[in-house]
Amino acid sequence: MSKMTRRSFLKKFTFGTLSTIGLAYGGYYYAREIEPKWLNIIEKEIESHRIPESFNDFKILQFSDVHFGFHYDREQLIKLINQIEKMNFDLIVFTGDLTDDPSLIAEKQFEEITEELFRLHADYGKYWIYGNHDHGGYGTQTIKQVMENSGFRLLKNETVLVEKDNDMISLSGLDDVMLGRPDLNALIDESYEHLFNILLCHEPDFADRTKQYPYDVQLSGHSHGGQIQLPFIGPIVTPALGEKYVEGHYELGSRPLNLFVSRGIGTTRLPFRFLCRPEINLFTLKHLS
Repeated sequence: MSKMTRRSFLKKFTFGTLSTIGLAYGGYYYAREIEPKWLNIIEKEIESHRIPESFNDFKILQFSDVHFGFHYDREQLIKLINQIEKMNFDLIVFTGDLTDDPSLIAEKQFEEITEELFRLHADYGKYWIYGNHDHGGYGTQTIKQVMENSGFRLLKNETVLVEKDNDMISLSGLDDVMLGRPDLNALIDESYEHLFNILLCHEPDFADRTKQYPYDVQLSGHSHGGQIQLPFIGPIVTPALGEKYVEGHYELGSRPLNLFVSRGIGTTRLPFRFLCRPEINLFTLKHLS
């Protein structure tokens, strides 16, 4: 075995140090500049005998948690809307958190957001609910006005019936659980038992209460999928009421309730995503005879 000289030691030490720095910088750059802009489209089928035959292949597009203003600008919003416009869907829902902090958004920026969201069209309607970042101060009313001007209908503790060929399904929206006044009792009752019922609720962990009601689906966001996920460890950044059900599909209760949690579009707290790409979610309803 040859003896390591001072020169060879310094050479290996320098190479190892530079490699570590390079990997660290590369990971930082990827998590900051690449993955947050690497949009994914997640497609799921939802099967149920309560889905009317006329709603077979009916498509619902969900997007969530844009957090405009926190490292998310108009250029990125334009790309998002362009991508959605290319997709085939019948109804569109936005499940909260349009901006990260409404008080930091200029009036001109709100006008730009309105202009872009207005471009979206869905034959069976455009609906939205409040997220926790949409509430507070003047922001609650401002965000409402922006979404109304964009052609989206607010569902705040409200249920609508979506009709197609004399059949119908129900779509409910809950006020934000953290900062609003959610009221599940105001939405549906036992007369809806036979219908296919969908709930929009920003915070996914609220599904533990939703499952006690006759809902078939809950669509949520809020968690961002943890934003940063590490192998063998899992999601790192999980907010209150987004810690138990962080991403993907969960089946709860006896009906059962199918909970779908979107990773959302933007970021909050930290401007990073790692092993947790942003996503748009497209659901296709399937009638089971």
